[in-house]
Amino acid sequence: MKVLMINGSPVANGCIHTAMSIIAKELDALGVESEEIVVGNKDIRGCIACTRCRELGRCVFDNDLVNECAPKLAEADGIIIGSPVYYGNPNGTVLSFMQRLFYSTTADLRMKVGASIVSCRRGGNSATFEALNQFFGISGMPTVPSTYWNDVHGYTGEDVYADEEGVQTMRNLARNMAFMMRSIADGREAYGVPDRNKVTFTNFIR
Repeated sequence: MKVLMINGSPVANGCIHTAMSIIAKELDALGVESEEIVVGNKDIRGCIACTRCRELGRCVFDNDLVNECAPKLAEADGIIIGSPVYYGNPNGTVLSFMQRLFYSTTADLRMKVGASIVSCRRGGNSATFEALNQFFGISGMPTVPSTYWNDVHGYTGEDVYADEEGVQTMRNLARNMAFMMRSIADGREAYGVPDRNKVTFTNFIR
């Protein structure tokens, strides 16, 4: 099994990387492969709602990591999105990346598992956590819990290790993610994926 980790921090070796490294180590011990991709320090533009991806099967902008990451998303059994808190919100770059990736992908994301992790010096973590989690429910993806909200506190990557409860939360998140991916894989083999009724698109403007 494989987990794709999207690091939305502009600091490649910062707090989000440390949290993801803790998760990766735990996943590895459980026999789960993981890959971290840093997008927060890249020049990534937002979606322009051109809908060309519906014709092309990929985002019309082919000069950044979005289309490169799409097959990795399709292959993964789980995905983790991480961002620091900026003004009580996720980093704008990771939001632009995720919105384009999730909208343009042709992959069936149903029953892949998702988790978001957040780092902050003091506050704003819960709003950022909620914003990142929105990508999962609309895509039919179960969200992985832990023993606390998936956040770590610190100003530098090294600070995260001093947040013992945060470290514990990351480790428990990894264990829960491995369990859920395996359980869903067993269920998929035994029962298949639930039928999806998606023929109605309500538009209140007449």
